[in-house]
Amino acid sequence: MSHMTNPLATVEQLYGRSTLNALPQDLQDTIFLAMQSLTQAGGLLLRLPQSVTAQANVVLARYWATISWPFVDEFSDISAASLFLVAKLSSHPATPRDLCNVYAYLLSPLSPLFRPSSDPSLSSKPDKTLYYLSEAGYNDTYARVLALESRILCALSFDTHVALPHGLAVTYLKALDFLDVSPPARLAQRVVAYLNTALLSPQLLYLTHQPSALAVAAIYNAAKDLDAKMPECAWWEVFDVDREELGFLVVGMRSVEGAVRAGREEVSAELREGNMITRAGIETEMRKRGMVLGNGPSSGGAAAQLTEEDILMRSLDERADQMDS
Repeated sequence: MSHMTNPLATVEQLYGRSTLNALPQDLQDTIFLAMQSLTQAGGLLLRLPQSVTAQANVVLARYWATISWPFVDEFSDISAASLFLVAKLSSHPATPRDLCNVYAYLLSPLSPLFRPSSDPSLSSKPDKTLYYLSEAGYNDTYARVLALESRILCALSFDTHVALPHGLAVTYLKALDFLDVSPPARLAQRVVAYLNTALLSPQLLYLTHQPSALAVAAIYNAAKDLDAKMPECAWWEVFDVDREELGFLVVGMRSVEGAVRAGREEVSAELREGNMITRAGIETEMRKRGMVLGNGPSSGGAAAQLTEEDILMRSLDERADQMDS
C-alpha cells in the first residue's frame, strides 16, 4: 500500500515554520500561489502530462514547508527546479533548453500569467526580444536550476515519491456507480478539477491528507455540485475516511477558488518584476509594513523601519559612545 500513500508534513513543519518565519502569512500564501501557478503554466507549455505537473506541485509544496524567510533563491527558480526534477524522473523528461525558454517567456512582460485579459500589452503584437534567452542567460538559468535541484533533494531526503489521488478517484467513482450519471464524463471532469485546484490551496491539503481522503472529498463536492444521487449510508468510511476529515477537506477544497482569486489580486505590480513575484518585491513590501528583515516581525514604530545597514550603524555609534565615556 506504500505506493498509494504519501509522507505527510509534520506539525513542526506546518506550525513551527510560521512562528519562526518573519514573512506575514498573507505574503506566504501569495508567494505559494504564484509558484504553484507558474509550475502549472510551465508544465502546460512544456506539454507535460498533468500527472507530472501535479507531482511537481507536491514536491514544491514539500520543499516550501522546509524553508523559511529570508529565502536564498528566487521563487521562479524553485518552480523551475521542481518541475525539471520531477519530469526528469518520469517518462516525459523536459530538456534544459526547453525548460529555460519556457520560463523566460512566462517571466517576461508578455506572459498572460497574473495579467487581466484586458491588459493592452496582451493584444499587441508580441515582441520576441522581450523573452529571448541568450546563451549566457541560458547557462546562468540552468546552473541555478541544477543547484536548486540538489537543495530540494537534500531537503526532502531524496524522497520524491508522490501518490496522486486522481486515479483513486476514478476507481471510487466506478465503485459507487457514479459514472452512470448522465453525462458521466461531466462528473469525472468535475472531480479532477477539484483535485487540480486543491494543489493551489494555501492550506497545503496535499501535505496534510492522504490521496484516498482527497479523492473522496473531490467526489463529494462534485456530486453535490451536479446533484448526483449519493448512497444514503456513510460511504466515505468504506474508503477509510471519517466524517470529520471529509468535512474539513470539503470546506477546504471549496475555499480554494476564493483564495486563488484573492491571491491573484495580491500579485500586484509592486511585488513583481516582469511577471513574477521577486525577493526584492517582497522585501520592499515588508519595509512598507514596518517589518525588520531577518529573524522576525518587529513591534512597529521607529524600530520597525530599521534596515540591516541602520542596525549596523547604530551598533557602531553605540560602541563609539562607550569608548568616549
